[in-house]
Amino acid sequence: MRFGKQQQDCGSREKGKSEGPERPDAEIRALLEGLGLGGMVIDRLALRAEVNGASLEQEILAERLITETGLYAAMAAFAGLGHMAVIDSDHIHQNPLLDTQLVRPTTLRLNPRQGPSRTIIVPELDKLVALRQTIRDAPMLAANMAVSTPSEVRRAVWQVGEKQRMHQTLGTLFDRRPDASARITLFAGQGFAAGLGLALCLATLVIVPEFAVNLFHVLLSLFYLASLALRYCATHFFRRMPAPAPLELQNNLPVYTVLVALYRESAVVAQLLERLSMLDWPVSRLDIKIVCEADDLETIAAVEDCAPGPQFEIVRVPPGEPRTKPKALSYALQGARGDFLAIYDAEDRPHPGQLREAYQTFARLGKDYACLQAPLVIANGGHGWLTAIFSIEYAGLFRGLLPFLARLGLPLPLGGTSNHFRTSVLSECGAWDPYNVTEDADLGMRLYRSGYRTATLLRPTLEDAPTDIGAWMGQRTRWFKGWLQTWLVMMRHPVRVFSDMGWAGTGCFHLLITSMLVSSLGHPLLLYFLFTGFSSMLHAERFDPVVISLFIIDLVNIIGSYMIFTLLGRMAMITAERRRIGIRFLMIPVYWMLLSAASWKAIFELRTNPFFWNKTEHIPASRSNGRRCNTEI
Repeated sequence: MRFGKQQQDCGSREKGKSEGPERPDAEIRALLEGLGLGGMVIDRLALRAEVNGASLEQEILAERLITETGLYAAMAAFAGLGHMAVIDSDHIHQNPLLDTQLVRPTTLRLNPRQGPSRTIIVPELDKLVALRQTIRDAPMLAANMAVSTPSEVRRAVWQVGEKQRMHQTLGTLFDRRPDASARITLFAGQGFAAGLGLALCLATLVIVPEFAVNLFHVLLSLFYLASLALRYCATHFFRRMPAPAPLELQNNLPVYTVLVALYRESAVVAQLLERLSMLDWPVSRLDIKIVCEADDLETIAAVEDCAPGPQFEIVRVPPGEPRTKPKALSYALQGARGDFLAIYDAEDRPHPGQLREAYQTFARLGKDYACLQAPLVIANGGHGWLTAIFSIEYAGLFRGLLPFLARLGLPLPLGGTSNHFRTSVLSECGAWDPYNVTEDADLGMRLYRSGYRTATLLRPTLEDAPTDIGAWMGQRTRWFKGWLQTWLVMMRHPVRVFSDMGWAGTGCFHLLITSMLVSSLGHPLLLYFLFTGFSSMLHAERFDPVVISLFIIDLVNIIGSYMIFTLLGRMAMITAERRRIGIRFLMIPVYWMLLSAASWKAIFELRTNPFFWNKTEHIPASRSNGRRCNTEI
């Protein structure tokens, strides 16, 4: 199966390309005509290369008019050099600058144990005539030089640097800032504080049980009220997302990297590659990396069978623990060629214009903004009550709460997909924590602590929610476990967090993460307080203002939370979405009890298996039962 190529005529980490090449001279034109390209095609591609800020050979390969091997073999013959189709990675000497060849392959030195050293080069068409003249002037150079393709150079370098790159992936954040890494679940001081706090709670419960219960009741109610107040503000100041503005047609676009981490996802590979091929960005300026575990042979074979275009590259991550998505992404980041970088999941169907909107938004907002979050829209919300409430939850979060927080300049807990970054800032801040299983929330807070801000986009990404409770529970347990990891990381140095984030940022963190964790864990207990309070009032012989006050607070917390949850989500939805969901929102109490079960499960899993990544199985959208949702939301 082959996927369609883009025909758009639209700077980057690939230096030296910003001005675009000159029109090919007669000799290069003759070379290309000898490969079967007509004169009009050559002129069109040369013009497109100038418009896109790419090289002529990149545009030729983007059109898939000539194979990469065929083009570079012809260039080698023209220059009077040999062509090396396969590079023996055992002959490559590892050095600190080797990974620069992943970003822009140009030169590679081979040092075999026997025989002379050789230099592998990746020539450019606009410098090919000069290269040939150099070889003619110094013919002895030809004996120790050969031409290879950019893809083959990158493949060999990926293979050679595996161990060093994996060491850097696992150790960069921990070595730079151990207090910001979830590699250690509890620092010694945290463990002591947790033990002391638990002992004090138990002692208070034994000595003054009524006081202890009432105090805990009040504190739990306050957390609920704080979380409720935040979401009420989001509904009160809600602004319906406007229709996306028309995209500007811009020339000389930078390279844009797209990372997609796959593990046991062969079923959705064809759908994923097809949707990524629809992205409205010049193929010659796209760097799409399909990041797979090296031992996941089925998924790798599925990608290769689809014969994706030249903008795609398979990155094989050496197997090893922890086997997490953030580890795979951080490993692949070391070869990212783009100034900007986007993250997608296996089942995602991003809006084709999302990259252009992100690029234009970055340009408008300035360099203080390091990340943009696109809205995630659940496309199978009509499948059943579970997906319907998941859809309400996502609509309220990505089209209601996050845009509200972004307008106020507050920290955002990122979604795990459809994040767009400035690549340099992402690397500067330590990228993703390979030990945090909800790496998005952690990274969102770390970017804010580093002085960067996050904004939101309008063009969405479609996803499908889990359709059965088992898959949902596994996914949500992992999310809660990661939020717990993030909370523990942030609470290692609360004073430092306050210094980094200020009053507003620190308060937002606690409203988003702390209150969410407490309210999820305490939801059954709050329901228990509500029913015991009601029972006490029914059987009380005299008026007790304390019991009545707590009952009213509990009632407001429970009913208000359900209502605000539903209201914010439905306000953000379009009419078709609300119609598909119908009255399934009445199952929200059951959904919230499931949330509580997942949060408690996460606590035990954090103790026994902190880095376990509970895999969510995905199926192609055409096989899911929910009707598709319009991407223009």
